[in-house]
Amino acid sequence: MFRLESNRLIRRYDAEQLWVEPWGVNSLRVRATQMEAVRMDDWALLPQEASDVQISIVGQTASIQNGNIRAAISADGKITFYNRKGEILLQEYVRNREETQEFKSALNIKARNFIPILGGDYKLIMSFESDPEEKIFGMGQYQQPYLNMKNCTLELAQRNSQVTVPFALSSLGYGFLWNNPAIGQVTFGKNVTEWAIGFTKQLDYWITAGDTPAQIEEAYARTTGTVPMMPDYGMGFWQSKMRYQTQEELLAIAREYRRRGLPISVIVADFFHWTKMGEWKFDPKYWPDPAAMVSELKSMGIELMVSIWPTVDKTSEHYPEMLQKGFLVRTERGIRITMDFVADTVFYDTTNAEARGFVWKKVKKNYYDYGIRVFWLDEAEPEYSVYDFDNYRYYVGPDVQIGNIYPLMYAKGFFDGMTEAGQKNIINLIRCAWAGSQRYGALVWSGDIDSSFRSLRNQVRAGLNMGLAGIPWWTTDIGGFHGGNPNDPAFRELIIRWFQYGAFCPVFRIHGAREPHSPPIGVSGGGLMESGAANEVWSYGEGAYEIFKKYMFIRERLRPYITELMKAAHEKGTPPMRPLFYDFPKDGEAWNIEDEFMFGPDLLVAPVLYSGARTRKVYLPKGPTWKEVSTGQIHEGGSWIKSDVPIEVIPLFLRDEAELPI
Repeated sequence: MFRLESNRLIRRYDAEQLWVEPWGVNSLRVRATQMEAVRMDDWALLPQEASDVQISIVGQTASIQNGNIRAAISADGKITFYNRKGEILLQEYVRNREETQEFKSALNIKARNFIPILGGDYKLIMSFESDPEEKIFGMGQYQQPYLNMKNCTLELAQRNSQVTVPFALSSLGYGFLWNNPAIGQVTFGKNVTEWAIGFTKQLDYWITAGDTPAQIEEAYARTTGTVPMMPDYGMGFWQSKMRYQTQEELLAIAREYRRRGLPISVIVADFFHWTKMGEWKFDPKYWPDPAAMVSELKSMGIELMVSIWPTVDKTSEHYPEMLQKGFLVRTERGIRITMDFVADTVFYDTTNAEARGFVWKKVKKNYYDYGIRVFWLDEAEPEYSVYDFDNYRYYVGPDVQIGNIYPLMYAKGFFDGMTEAGQKNIINLIRCAWAGSQRYGALVWSGDIDSSFRSLRNQVRAGLNMGLAGIPWWTTDIGGFHGGNPNDPAFRELIIRWFQYGAFCPVFRIHGAREPHSPPIGVSGGGLMESGAANEVWSYGEGAYEIFKKYMFIRERLRPYITELMKAAHEKGTPPMRPLFYDFPKDGEAWNIEDEFMFGPDLLVAPVLYSGARTRKVYLPKGPTWKEVSTGQIHEGGSWIKSDVPIEVIPLFLRDEAELPI
């Protein structure tokens, strides 16, 4: 039943092969299949050095220990994971009459349930026992008002503004990666935790044990990779709107920022600056001299970021060749159109290495060789006009089986090309991610969200969970994407509060499709698309402008501190923005706080998240004292206080009077 293969414990029973092996420090990887052989795809995981493991086989049972984690396998195949103290971290959900079961049951429920599909693959349901008091964090970005994912059901699929990164951090002291890119769902129920996918060949997950959230996060980062070191310009202010329609308009905005003496690091040429989707080049009618534009911006200390879409217009110059070479996503039925937007378009297939190389070659010639060093990888889910996941097929398999890796491969294509060109410290803005995307320089933003306080509250939770899911570079469209009139007093209040929050996100970036829109300026290429209203910091009246300036210069003064945060993200995987419990795991109340966060070890941020609010309650974790920046008052940790929050103030607290230049 059991055998050893190097440091891998293998159990064979009936049709199932089960592998349990060390994979990194204090961590184990579990694979199981009822196919003829276990597949060797590593998906999110990186190769790891051999570990000094202890494996014991006693009769019909076995155990494997790697550092602080041990897995025990009973005679009927049930796996239970323990920490170094012998406490149960996680155990499979089994209900049967076997003599080995502590509690006999007539239900006959298996934990690893492979349900055959006629013709090949399996539907898989993996069930674990649930501790009702457990708290679950991470899992990526979901547009909902919850930081703690316990008692939530989550779709394991990518959509515009939804990012599936299936790593869960538990308050019980373990981290769990569902290492399978298939479409499915997970339920962190009160009675059972259940992972379910519709089409797969095998089970694959990774689990680690740690005494603190930081230990768990760092083990996960070592196993899936860390972000590069963020370039200096990434830590400043990013200016964007939908959309600068011409080269001269964009340059005029950059010049005005410099004339006003405002700090700005990046400015953006958004979508439809191109000739056609899938040609990946500036439309010369509206952008006549990209080299001169980039040169002038660089002379002002500003990087240009350009929008790249993976859509290919059927009438574009590269479509016939890409079709012939198999570089496009296929449809299983119907006409091959995967996104109906402005034109009939098909997404290019990022899972095909040759296709990635083809696209990068065009981008390098038409953008990179002009000196552009940061790209906006939009539509990265990809955003199908109809999310019929069963209707799309990639080079490496059907969407339902591997589709969640599309954004990871999108980021990898650009990262590989930029690395080959000799670039260091690569960062690209991208609208989606999967586990491991961080190692390819992915800066994820929260997609096309609406402009409301409700949406702002959702983003606070989403950003914190993205960091815990191993994606430390994250940002939002300050003010939201959909809507918002710069002359509306209610929207001015919202964008001020969002701007204050954005100043303490990993990347500080304004964007949005403000109202009213301006019309297109042409009938083809770069003139085809409308634009949003003005979205510069001086667009919202003098009162808002003075507040925006205040936080732009706070951000600038914090650059040395932010550099240290980015170094920790690069070296250890530490999220710059994290929930209070990350730094204060022994404070039980810190695990309940969902609307405050630490920006690095020394600064607590309590954003104002409701319209009209002029006070807010703030919890200050136990241990240190806290200096309230707006008043200079010192507060003891472990207490709730009420802060005054006039429109120009976001509550900020310095740990033990840390000397930060706020």
